[in-house]
Amino acid sequence: MLAKVISGALIGIDAYPVEVEVDIAQGLPQFSTVGLPEGAVRESKDRVKSAIKNSGYDFPARRITINLAPADIRKEGTAFDLPIAIGLLCATGLVNADNLKKYILLGELSLDGKIKPVRGVLPVAVSARDWGDYSLLVPEDNAEEGAIVSGPEVYAVHDLGEAVALINGEQQFTPYQSNESLLDLHVTTDGEDFAEVRGQEHVKRALEVAAAGAHNILMSGPPGSGKTMLARRLPTILPDFSFEEALETTKIHSVAGLLAHKNALVRQRPFRSPHHTISDAGLIGGGSYPRPGEVSLAHRGILFLDEFPEFKKNVLEMLRQPLEDGQVSISRAALSLTYPANFMLVAAMNPCPCGFLGDTQHDCTCTPPMLQRYRNRLSGPLLDRIDLHVEVPRVPHKDLTDQSPAESSSAIRERVNRARKIQHERLAPFGLHANSQMQARHIRRFCKLSAQGDTLLEQVTDKLGLSARSFTRILKLARTIADLAGVEQIETLHLSEAIQYRGQDRKLG
Repeated sequence: MLAKVISGALIGIDAYPVEVEVDIAQGLPQFSTVGLPEGAVRESKDRVKSAIKNSGYDFPARRITINLAPADIRKEGTAFDLPIAIGLLCATGLVNADNLKKYILLGELSLDGKIKPVRGVLPVAVSARDWGDYSLLVPEDNAEEGAIVSGPEVYAVHDLGEAVALINGEQQFTPYQSNESLLDLHVTTDGEDFAEVRGQEHVKRALEVAAAGAHNILMSGPPGSGKTMLARRLPTILPDFSFEEALETTKIHSVAGLLAHKNALVRQRPFRSPHHTISDAGLIGGGSYPRPGEVSLAHRGILFLDEFPEFKKNVLEMLRQPLEDGQVSISRAALSLTYPANFMLVAAMNPCPCGFLGDTQHDCTCTPPMLQRYRNRLSGPLLDRIDLHVEVPRVPHKDLTDQSPAESSSAIRERVNRARKIQHERLAPFGLHANSQMQARHIRRFCKLSAQGDTLLEQVTDKLGLSARSFTRILKLARTIADLAGVEQIETLHLSEAIQYRGQDRKLG
């Protein structure tokens, strides 16, 4: 007796179809699973056996073989519990085989037959549109996630008995309808707003430029100057989140198992802030079967690294590839995966180990060797990839007690949205969305300078000894500043502002 059930598995943030083949033959009772199953898949036999018995069905005491095809790709996770159980019931004649061909099944079984949520339902729902005319049968807690995209009909089931009744047509089920309110991709400030920030007007301006062009930014200043407070308010001025961006971000969070069933769609740009003790696998991604790291979880959003030099140097150096390419490739013996990692890097650091170098209120106690070792924790190539370097000084008392209203996040976000719209119209034909993504050919076309601007940039390049990368970063920044001003031509004023944001270049030069 042979039965076949269609399920799905993940490879990166995409899914591929898996055919679960169940064979029940004469012989001594045995339950074997083949097709490169990993630990959780091999253990499914015990969960499936208990779930079938406790749901009121007879478990066949025969030789059972489960094959997960294609058999040359490693399978992991608990999502195969339900298709294996349904396949066994189909092979024993309790489930209609013709009706079963219409469904893609995903779900983990508890010992009493209830169906628990699994990760990766959204990628399966997106990919299933290309697999054929199927309906999706998923756990109740995953139904919203599966129905968020226009694809196969999604049916939510609570336990194994309901799944059997649905497939056999013994009970009437209606396809799950997604909650339209979940598609409202509005920005919420959660009480945080730039209107609350006193002083630091030049830093606010730098953050506005960074948000407008998706540029990376490094803030340096003494403790208590407001670096973390400013960084945590940056999401409130980021441009509006499109549905396509939200869907791509949600797929990553679904694969990582971080998607709550009540939040089936990531509706706001991510803000990830890992601790400086994070490992390289935690930041970039990894494991025997590579999982997305913080750089991928921050895709289309912000990766905030506080106490930047305190991160392990080898961990920081791994940021080079995702900062340059917008994706990260993780290679293991079994397979190689590529995860998207197009994020804004926002870093904060003290100017020295004690934190008071250049502070007017405190004396710095660091010796020159201590200062040199501290600065050497950040390599030149890494700093080259950060577009804006901004000093955040201590806020004077008069600014702290100033009661005059400051500009709100919503007002700044309007300007950022206008600038992003200009960039989108200019760069969309090339598949780009922001100025920070421009390559050399785009810079030559869209970042032309006047004769006066060329002279200024030549002088600065010669004096500071700028690298080619720093040179192009300045041009990208100038383009963003001009977009914020709503002008096509990059003027000397825009170029001058872009140059003053390259603070580390001035120090190194």
